[in-house]
Amino acid sequence: MTKYIYAFDEGQKSMKDLLGGKGANLAEMKRLGLPVPDGFTLTTEACIEYLKHGSKVPEALSEQLNSQLAAFSQRTEKSFSSEEQLLLVSVRSGAKISMPGMMDTILNLGLNDDNMKKLAAKTNDARFAYDCYRRLLQMFGEVVYGIPMNAFDTYFNAYKTQHEYQNDADIPAEGLQEICEHFKGVYLDEVYKPFPQEPFDQLTEAIEAVFKSWDNDRARVYRELNEIPHDIGTAVNIQEMVFGNSGERSGTGVAFTRNPVTGEAKLFGEYLLNAQGEDVVAGIRTPKDIESLKDQMPHVHQQFVDVSQRLETHYKDMQDIEFTIENEQLYILQTRNGKRTANAAIHIAVDLVEEGVITKEEAVMNVEVKSIDQLLHPNFDKTALDHASVISKLGLPASPGAASGKIVFSAEIAKIQFEQGESVILMRPETSPEDIEGMVASEAIVTTHGGMTSHAAVVARGMGKCCVTGCSDLEINVVDKVVNYPGGTLHEGDMISVDGAQGDIYVGEVETMKAERSEAFEQFMEWSDGVAKLDVRMNAETPQDIQAGYQFGAKGIGLVRTEHMFFGPERLVEMRRFILSDTQDKRIAALNEIKRYQTADFEEILKLSGERPTIIRLLDPPLHEFLPKSTEEKSSVAGQLNVPVKTLEQYIENLNEVNPMLGHRGCRLAITYPELYVMQVEAIMESALRLKAQGIDCQPEIMIPLVSTVAEFTTLKTQITERIEVLQQEAGESVNYLIGTMIETPRACLIAGDLAKECDFFSFGTNDLTQLTFGFSRDDAGKFIGAYSEQGIIDIDPFQTLDVEGVGQLVKVATEQAKAANPTLKIGVCGELGGDHKSIQYFNNLDIDYVSCSPYRVPGALLSTAQSEVEGGRLRV
Repeated sequence: MTKYIYAFDEGQKSMKDLLGGKGANLAEMKRLGLPVPDGFTLTTEACIEYLKHGSKVPEALSEQLNSQLAAFSQRTEKSFSSEEQLLLVSVRSGAKISMPGMMDTILNLGLNDDNMKKLAAKTNDARFAYDCYRRLLQMFGEVVYGIPMNAFDTYFNAYKTQHEYQNDADIPAEGLQEICEHFKGVYLDEVYKPFPQEPFDQLTEAIEAVFKSWDNDRARVYRELNEIPHDIGTAVNIQEMVFGNSGERSGTGVAFTRNPVTGEAKLFGEYLLNAQGEDVVAGIRTPKDIESLKDQMPHVHQQFVDVSQRLETHYKDMQDIEFTIENEQLYILQTRNGKRTANAAIHIAVDLVEEGVITKEEAVMNVEVKSIDQLLHPNFDKTALDHASVISKLGLPASPGAASGKIVFSAEIAKIQFEQGESVILMRPETSPEDIEGMVASEAIVTTHGGMTSHAAVVARGMGKCCVTGCSDLEINVVDKVVNYPGGTLHEGDMISVDGAQGDIYVGEVETMKAERSEAFEQFMEWSDGVAKLDVRMNAETPQDIQAGYQFGAKGIGLVRTEHMFFGPERLVEMRRFILSDTQDKRIAALNEIKRYQTADFEEILKLSGERPTIIRLLDPPLHEFLPKSTEEKSSVAGQLNVPVKTLEQYIENLNEVNPMLGHRGCRLAITYPELYVMQVEAIMESALRLKAQGIDCQPEIMIPLVSTVAEFTTLKTQITERIEVLQQEAGESVNYLIGTMIETPRACLIAGDLAKECDFFSFGTNDLTQLTFGFSRDDAGKFIGAYSEQGIIDIDPFQTLDVEGVGQLVKVATEQAKAANPTLKIGVCGELGGDHKSIQYFNNLDIDYVSCSPYRVPGALLSTAQSEVEGGRLRV
């Protein structure tokens, strides 16, 4: 029989797949002898079985739950409804991959009308007992029965206002008793049934609710955003309650072993006295810094410091720790690798290596690839900030970055305006997990409540979003849709700018500047480069992009798209003149003008690259892309070329194609117009020869695109090499060059062995290869890809991440054939997938030499191949 439940002392940290991250870590901490309240974990397999069978609890699970509860009661010497040793538990979700705030938690489970009186008698504290009961009524109602939280909060807040209570803790026992009675009435009003008084019924209903929460909307959105599989399920952790709300010598908090914003090697956290854990993450009360605990409970603070250091050393990474103090007794409720900013991730990884805690290879694995992109984003220009009007400088810098956008007050409006192309900033008193889609859509998040570990702060850091919390000098009124600040009032739609690194907010849009990379970043990327198997090149043709790519560590240029050089006004005129020419002489005359521009461009590109390889793709798109479309444009172009408008329109009509991406483009253009590629090759070689005369060696690699037959390639290669030989003889000098092709049709993949005998290099163009393999138009796939994903027809967008079963197999077959035929052949990938983490993991396991991507994706691509190498190529090819 399948074992669905494990006691904490039966597990360990390696069992994350089965026990979830939280359960595995609780078991590990229990194994280490740390002060962890006892409990047990229902496995992810139990969740999967439950959901698979139409939300029905497996019979074996029910049997095991009864036996585990009996053993649990024996270990704790407590039980549900006991007069002297009352057992209360928490029920928490815990997937293999951390999803903070996305699923559900219930505290104080086991309380009912009778047990509440027993708890009051046992603790001699009726206020504490009623406070626990009202929390259970709220959480259970929302999580299990779907009662909106405002059905409870509206009454609760009105009661505080009516009786002039400033904080929750000010409400006396009789007030909480009245509130509990009202909350029980909410059940009858909302779901037409009473709150269940039997603790075992509460437990089974709570377990089912947590299982169901795996598929709630916010959890699915979070998983899609973070590329977490939908089929791994969540574990459920049943744990003995400890009470941070049992008086002023009790409390609860969250702390990180290092600063998750900067990476500073110093304990970073917050806590609340006389509170339960949900109070901290909800941001309802402003917490105290963890350092304050040293003054209030010095021995507890020292114990927590010791535990934190032990956990970080054991897990070899910065830890995010949840803790509770009950009557000055410390309990650890959770530890996990902490979410952090990209800057902090780099600094922590480098510091841990220098401290001797981890190796360089382990450091490479401790930084998420997607976080690297955050380091390359702009910050506010310091000069512009000097002239900006400040709204608030009292906010907490919860997640760094610089963002400008229009104010919105709800997640729904944020999502709608984002889809309309607007940049928005979500402003709310505090955020909740239900706001996830609005947070994704926003450039930044601003709250008036909450600290550095509030929901807004933690989720924003994980997403790389700019965030400022705890802006106590702002009043965010989501009903009237206004923000009142010391200098005035802002309305929905007004533009503001948010500095997440400083916690400052400004009126209007503030100019940004490029991010500066730290010494730690440079050190970390040097280690990644030393581990990586694949070289990383860049796709670039402008001086700015090329310089950026080389600064980021690119080993060369994997793709210069020459068509991008034809769209300047003067060049476009000559390109159109070439297209509309009716004789070869006229075409050559137009090409000679274009060649002047091309030669200057190539000289600059090759000079910047020097001896590093530079792949230049000859003209690829269909000619109609260079022609005017609107009536006004046609009239203007006709005047420039001195032809009648009707003649121009006739040419455009003649060039029109039913399937332009499958039509007259790529190498087919040069078969029809040989002079086109000859001109481009002349420009490449003349610029290379000119540089050589200046003492600058360069490595041009000429790419013939869209080849499907060997004859296409050899025909054009012969024409090109003949012209190159003439140019070199005339110059009395030679240049090292290569001629290869872009593999972007399925047929080219299948004849790769024959092509490899003629080519100096291959580069897979994954954009077109994906189009032609699926038969999906890249430009039109957006109309149905979303529906395919929602219905489970495809797992990923194949234009964003490699389709391993189809396109991946073509790449594998082609690579194996090519290397067998020509072992010295250089093979690369230069489509969009060359910068995608999961795709690179696959390419790293093939006999491929490099990937190429946009300049700003180079560091991420380099880290991807380094991580794949450290993992030892475990991805199945």
